[in-house]
Amino acid sequence: MKTRALHHATSATTKAGTAGVVGTAEMVGKAGAAGKGGKAEKAADAPGTRERIVRAASLLMQRQGYDATPIKQISQEADATLGSVYHFFPGGKQELAVAAVQRGDEEFVDILREILDGEPDPAEAVLALTRSLADGLRESDWIDGCPVTATALGTAGRLPDIQQAAAVAFERWQAVVFDKLRSAGVPEQDAADLACTVISTLEGAELAAQVARDDKPLRLAGTHLARLIASYVG
Repeated sequence: MKTRALHHATSATTKAGTAGVVGTAEMVGKAGAAGKGGKAEKAADAPGTRERIVRAASLLMQRQGYDATPIKQISQEADATLGSVYHFFPGGKQELAVAAVQRGDEEFVDILREILDGEPDPAEAVLALTRSLADGLRESDWIDGCPVTATALGTAGRLPDIQQAAAVAFERWQAVVFDKLRSAGVPEQDAADLACTVISTLEGAELAAQVARDDKPLRLAGTHLARLIASYVG
């Protein structure tokens, strides 16, 4: 079972170097396509390049924010040309940021489900989630917070496409928590309210823990959320 949530799914890439990890994968893909013609090689290479660009954008915006991350730096981190970046993302950095937010969304949905499904009791499941978030922050030396929030915060009020992608992500995360609570017998409206409270609280606690370089905000959030949820269950 994975023990780190969405926000830290890229930590292994961080340690190894984004370009190095995905660059090796691309070289393998190229080697397999060799001798099969230029079209086959291009087709095999293209998905790896796009994924590498999105991964680099997500990581850099997670650490630096949207405005402080130039598209040239993304291309360098991804070991891709600027031409490749604009080929896949003709809308430039804004379109790429939306893709990065969507990538983070998908990752967290998968890991949320895995963690919550691993604990029958929803209160214990939320505690497990907070431990996962704390572990991920600590392992990244408090650098890697939530890539969705980090990317969206600096664009509030001026880049609606990015804000909309982040809003969709939060709604999907809440839906996963909602399903867990409903399966435990929590009434529908209470489950919806609790799910919103869980996600909002954890997002704030993770940011506070990152700033303080201490997992206390997450630990306390987990403890009190678990008590709150337990009051609605059984």
